[in-house]
Amino acid sequence: MHLLLLGVSHRTAPLDLRERLDFSSRDVGAAVEALVTQSSSAESVVLSTCNRSEIYVASGDPGQTREELVRFLGQYHDIPADAFVPHLFTFEDTAAVDHLFRVAAGLDSLVVGEPQILGQVKDAFNTAAERRCSGPLLNRLFHWSFAVGKRVRAETALGEGAISVSFAAVTLARKIFGRLAGRRVLVIGAGETSTLTAQHLRTHGASEIAVTSRTLAHAEALATEVGGHVVPWDDLQAGLASADIVVTATGSQRPILTRPLVESAIGRHRSGPLFIIDIAVPRDVDASVGEIEQVFLYNVDDLQGIVRENLSRREAEVTRAEVIIREEVARFTSWYRSRAAIPTVVALRQRFDSIRRSELQRLEGKLAGLPPDAKARVDEVTRIIVEKLLLEPTEQLKALPDEETQMVYTEAVRRLFGLRDDPVTEPVRPSAGGPDTEEDAG
Repeated sequence: MHLLLLGVSHRTAPLDLRERLDFSSRDVGAAVEALVTQSSSAESVVLSTCNRSEIYVASGDPGQTREELVRFLGQYHDIPADAFVPHLFTFEDTAAVDHLFRVAAGLDSLVVGEPQILGQVKDAFNTAAERRCSGPLLNRLFHWSFAVGKRVRAETALGEGAISVSFAAVTLARKIFGRLAGRRVLVIGAGETSTLTAQHLRTHGASEIAVTSRTLAHAEALATEVGGHVVPWDDLQAGLASADIVVTATGSQRPILTRPLVESAIGRHRSGPLFIIDIAVPRDVDASVGEIEQVFLYNVDDLQGIVRENLSRREAEVTRAEVIIREEVARFTSWYRSRAAIPTVVALRQRFDSIRRSELQRLEGKLAGLPPDAKARVDEVTRIIVEKLLLEPTEQLKALPDEETQMVYTEAVRRLFGLRDDPVTEPVRPSAGGPDTEEDAG
């Protein structure tokens, strides 16, 4: 079984294509279920955020599965393959592990070190697990990635003062206006991103914050939290008219702020500019709004300059995090490679135990006079002897340095001990010191 990853991100695809390939604005659970039924992948997880859409699968035939995944992406999103295939990245096995660990640690984020991504990775896995679309390999991989993300945050300062996209948006507003005191801000949406943005705005001096959301109760809760006031959704135009800065981050699949709406809101005689920062994916603001005089429109891709500044300040912490990633990838790869030897290891154990039990049965007459506790002791001692005899060869077989050598050795063991060729499965106990306690089925 191989690991295969297909995806697009802010590093490989423009915003308009990421919007078209976005799963998060739809039912991710339904998508991962459809994926499992329509492809040869045995296990699947779909990770979809504002900056990436990635599909992780376990497959016996990566080449065939990749073709199926490309076909699935095109059909599911109704996009011709030639529109997105040039922007796809594909990773297999160790490269896929490395990528996921970097994502979970915040190293592949638009804003390096941002804290939200680890929770998004967990949510993606939980969605697949609840739909029974994950399995032993992806279970192990994703739980290991959670531990990697936690380790990076514990052992580096990458997450200290880490700026999210929300913080980057506020940083942009401060660059435009200098001090935010006296500026009127309208926050559209009351989800996690909007909440973080409003909190940052308040912290950095915004004195008047208005909040609007389709769900009035959510808008009221956020406005109370940041000391702002609510603008009813039906009064959105009036809220735009009185704002200096608009930050929007909803889950809408279509633009909320259209050109006619914004033109009507600001009128022909507005004295000051209107700055709109759209940090939603799909975008909340129609691109043509940026063509209106006195309107300055920014989206998530326009935050790249702030991102670069963030990265330069964190270079030392990034280096420390990269070391941790390499260590954990090596550990996972060692476990991953050892899975190939598991059927032979199990068959070898079964062979030795079969001989042990056969010999005990042959000596049953001679052991008949022993009391029950003595018989139990004989059974236990012989079992321990077998375990000790097999311990070193088992560990050596699982620790061979590469797949080719492991195949040669396992074949030699099977021939030497006459092990049967039919598949053998047995649960494998988690190794000591592993990053999680989840199942490690072979």
